[in-house]
Amino acid sequence: MPPKTALVWFRRTLRLDDNEALCTALEENERIVPVFVLDPVILSRPDTGARRVAFLYDGLHALDAALRERGSYLVLQHGDPAEELGRLARETGATALYYSQEYEPAGRARDVRVTAALGLESHACLDHLLSEPGSVKTKTGTPYTVFTPYFRAWQEQAFAVPRSAPERIATPLGIATDPLPTGSAALPAGETAARAQLTAFRHTALSHYDTGREFPAEPGTSQLSAYLKFGMLSPRRALEATRQQPKSAGRDAWIRQLAWRDFYYQILWHFPHVATGCFKPQFDALAWHNDEAFFAAWQRGETGYPFIDAALRQLAQTGTMHNRARMAVASFLTKDLLCDWRLGENYFMQQLLDGDQAANNGGWQWAAGTGTDAQPYFRIFNPVSQGEKFDPEGDYVKRWCPELKPIPSKWVHKPWELSVNEQAAVHCVLGRDYPSRIVEHSEQRTKALALYKSLNCG
Repeated sequence: MPPKTALVWFRRTLRLDDNEALCTALEENERIVPVFVLDPVILSRPDTGARRVAFLYDGLHALDAALRERGSYLVLQHGDPAEELGRLARETGATALYYSQEYEPAGRARDVRVTAALGLESHACLDHLLSEPGSVKTKTGTPYTVFTPYFRAWQEQAFAVPRSAPERIATPLGIATDPLPTGSAALPAGETAARAQLTAFRHTALSHYDTGREFPAEPGTSQLSAYLKFGMLSPRRALEATRQQPKSAGRDAWIRQLAWRDFYYQILWHFPHVATGCFKPQFDALAWHNDEAFFAAWQRGETGYPFIDAALRQLAQTGTMHNRARMAVASFLTKDLLCDWRLGENYFMQQLLDGDQAANNGGWQWAAGTGTDAQPYFRIFNPVSQGEKFDPEGDYVKRWCPELKPIPSKWVHKPWELSVNEQAAVHCVLGRDYPSRIVEHSEQRTKALALYKSLNCG
């Protein structure tokens, strides 16, 4: 009798450590075939950012190397997953398929189609979240739609203990595999790099994360979001490592961010209409202005508001943006420029290294006032005061908008308050060296409130 063989279909869990699909497959089969299918449908989507593709490619190399250290290797295929996995199952005699649970609507639909076409014994394993969408519900059995009560219930759970990577993996030899594509990501990829960053974060920024994370010029964030997005870091491992540290406000604040991640995934799971429309459907009727010139200036980081421009230039140049800045630029696009939040959501997905549909969608709808947040729509960030509060010396602004370096810190977030002569004296004349403001915030705030109030949405 041939050895019992299974396919382990890697997608966004690019690690061996705490990989439930891999561990379960090894427990239930004699041999496993690790496979990744590069789907041209996904690769050609307009919101599939080039930076994420490069990071993925680098991650596949790291995954293959880790598998080879254990006597296995990664089988890479290009094409439709149903066709490629079916061919591989016939070639290897595999009778089962193991993979990590998908949560996005398109991914869920793909998995239904693929598993039905294959006809194999299929196992969807839980690897990407700490808390599954159906595990935290209200007393009446409905999903939470406000974060704070969700977080209280989320904390009461007993989270699974992470599982160690297998020491040896038996894989059939001689399986045809395409060459691994080469990426050129700015961030080192793979689970070794992810664990190193987790260790660095624990010993440097974690204890004061609650305050440090607010200042974009400071190294106060975890820098782990891309690793979590691609599953190069297990969220269970991240939580375990965090809880091993002494209790602090910073530690609690970081755990809260892990809960936010789960929260937005369960929103996308239970309310899949948010992928294309407002969580609160009444806001679908908003008459966005969608001025193309305004949107283009926003993309280029040429709005004339330094904190906003710095953030968007950082994004364009690096594929990253600080969370405080993300909130500010999203509010500015929707509430100052009166552009549909979906324009910003799509642009972020094109640019962000850590672009993740659930978190990106949730964040944009939060800023636009169309999402789950209990705060009414009239929360509008002031682009000047955001900069003054969270970049008081202008270090962040001057890094990404170097033409503003000569401006004294007192004026760097509002250079228009300098006279023309004062601007000339520091060689930074608005409209010549740095853009003039494309809108006036107080005027646009009034227009935004009127726009929302027209729907009678209080």
